[in-house]
This record gives sequence, C-alpha cells and structure tokens, in this order.
Amino acid sequence: MTTTTPLSEIISLPDLAWQERQPGVRAKSIWEHPETKRRAMLTRLEPGAQLPLHRHVGDELLFVIEGAVSDESGTVTAGNLGYRPDGCVHTVSTKNGATLLAIVTGGVEPVTERRPGPHSQIVTASDLAWVETRPGVRQKRLWEDTVNPRRALLARFEPGAILARHRHVGDELIFMVEGANADESGAVTTGNMNYRPDGCVHTVTTTNGATVLAIVWGRTEPA
Repeated sequence: MTTTTPLSEIISLPDLAWQERQPGVRAKSIWEHPETKRRAMLTRLEPGAQLPLHRHVGDELLFVIEGAVSDESGTVTAGNLGYRPDGCVHTVSTKNGATLLAIVTGGVEPVTERRPGPHSQIVTASDLAWVETRPGVRQKRLWEDTVNPRRALLARFEPGAILARHRHVGDELIFMVEGANADESGAVTTGNMNYRPDGCVHTVTTTNGATVLAIVWGRTEPA
C-alpha cells in the first residue's frame, strides 16, 4: 500500500489582492487555519498611518519587511521582530510607512481605554549570533514558546546547501527574505511564502543561497 504525505504549498504574495482595512492601511490575507485560530497577513501602512488602541486576544508575531512601526514599547525596524502577547493593549503607528508580516493566533478587539496588561516585546536580529546547525546552514533563534511548542527563527543557507529529507511533526510557515530555495513542490522566491503542513515530507535545496524567516509549530524529524 502506498502512503501519501501532504506537499508543501507555495504562496505567491503578488497574486493576492490588497484589501483596504482603514484609511492608510491595506492588508493581504495569506494563510488561515480556522481550527487553531491562526492566520498570516501582510499589512502595508502608509506614512503617518495609525492603528487605534486595541487589545490582543491571543498573541501575534510581527516581522517588519520594510520601514518601521512603533508602539508604547518602542520601534520595530526592518528585519526585526515584534511580539504582542495575549492581553497586550497598545496603539501602532508609523512615521514613514511600513510593510509587515503578521502571524496571529486569536484576534484583536478595539478598546477605549488603556488597561493593565503585558507589554509588547522587540527582538533585534542583529543582536543575536548565527549558530551553525548543519553544514551550510546557520540559524538565529528569534523567539520561542516552550509551553505550546513553537518558535520563530532566521535561517541562512549557503549556495548549494541541502536540508535532507525530513518530516514535519506540526506545521511551518516560511517567508523568503532573500534568495530562493526549492522542494518537491517547486521554488520559493524572494518575497513569497511556503506552508509545510503537519506530515509533510520533503527535501529543501538552494542553488544560490537563501535567507528565510520560519515560524515553526512542533518539530521536524529525519525521514
């Protein structure tokens, strides 16, 4: 009997339409998993745009692709990560504009007054060291939740590097920061994404090198 495993899904962000959410703010819905209330969104804020006071019901990981956004805890600049924990209440603004990738668990709700709650956090990637995890592949661990195993990391692949055939126990979203890599579903190029569902078995290769943001739920194992 032949057992099939799910393939990864290549997500071409230019193929998705922008939707206006409020004046100066547009978004693209990239991916959604309703059973776990998880979703990924690309948001573009025009210079001077502001998200009004809101509360996070569930948490959010935010990667700034270009520009910068600020809240009461500070400013997240391009190439860095912000984390908004469950219960965080804040206002988000941008002076010169920004493009953001958000991985959201749960949702947000408007509030009219500030309430006590956890502050957002800023992870500056340049402060973290690259760690070699296998020949030709280095990683920076940006953020980790050990209670509900999930993590965010940057991975840098040297030209010709290979991730040997492996199985995803839990799922994963990647965003191609620069370069390109490929698996059995095809190539993922700069500015696009790839979803690896639970049970996906694949081999990842790169010809000219790649830098990838990965959001991982669970783990991987050799296959």
